[in-house]
Amino acid sequence: MATREFTAEENCKRVDVFLSEKTGETRSRIKKLADEGAVKIDGKAAKASDEVKAGRKVLAEFPEAVPCVAVAEDIPIDIIYQDEDLAVVNKPQGMTVHAGAGCTSGTLVNALLASLDRLSGVGGVMRPGIVHRIDKDTSGLLVVAKNDKAHVSLSKQIADKTCHRKYYALLEGNVKAEKGRIATDIGRNPADRLKMAVLPAGRGKIAITDYEVAARFGGDYTLCRFILQTGRTHQIRVHAKYMGHPVVGDPVYGYKKQKFALNGQLLHAYSLSFVHPSTGKEMTFFAPLPDYFSAVLEKLGRTYGADTEHIMADLLQK
Repeated sequence: MATREFTAEENCKRVDVFLSEKTGETRSRIKKLADEGAVKIDGKAAKASDEVKAGRKVLAEFPEAVPCVAVAEDIPIDIIYQDEDLAVVNKPQGMTVHAGAGCTSGTLVNALLASLDRLSGVGGVMRPGIVHRIDKDTSGLLVVAKNDKAHVSLSKQIADKTCHRKYYALLEGNVKAEKGRIATDIGRNPADRLKMAVLPAGRGKIAITDYEVAARFGGDYTLCRFILQTGRTHQIRVHAKYMGHPVVGDPVYGYKKQKFALNGQLLHAYSLSFVHPSTGKEMTFFAPLPDYFSAVLEKLGRTYGADTEHIMADLLQK
């Protein structure tokens, strides 16, 4: 058990907010610790919603990281960078990030265990090293923590919105505005709990997505650049549907009839920026579009007379 103690320098309305800011842990994890009696204010057990007044001592007991029990599997993966603290991986479409219901092998975690010398234990026994996720059928960049210090730092950057994640997606139809921001609540779809949906304000979690048009193909398709300001489940895919322009190939939120033979949505995490946990240096990585994504753009270029070569060359410049 690792005990961490802090003295509040000013009043804070909630102890989970206070500890999340101090430790980089999520508020949900702090709440779970509080529910288990592992959070105390001046020696007394506290609820996540309890107020913290200036001068009070706040203590949290964190369970020791449990050794990873996921099994290493010899699965080829594209590690574009690694050092003593972290690795950056270009995940292929069709690979689940970590084990879950109905999926216990063939995941990115299984591959990482075989390819890297170590992974952080903060994520638990089935999610070692995993700081953030992208959907199974979304391709692109993820940063993976190799030790707990790096994990906490990177998680805090995501929570503080200082870790920048950019995506390209091909959308159905003609997106009229050249750029914009979508800010809505997102939560479980009341009619289908396996899906996410835009919900009325206060009914879900706030989700903010910025977008900019990168290329147009007649009035039928639009290639957009997306920048996540939050990281909700299926956020870009749900917001694209909310715009009235779902992601091409999306089997959950897209059109039932698809023109292209695809194995999932044309959504790719092409750029990832963060501050290195040890050196303090800002690092930015890029991953080119996968071949199947490029092939669709090239086909559209021929169909609509678009300068696909110029478009492709310009994609990683922004």
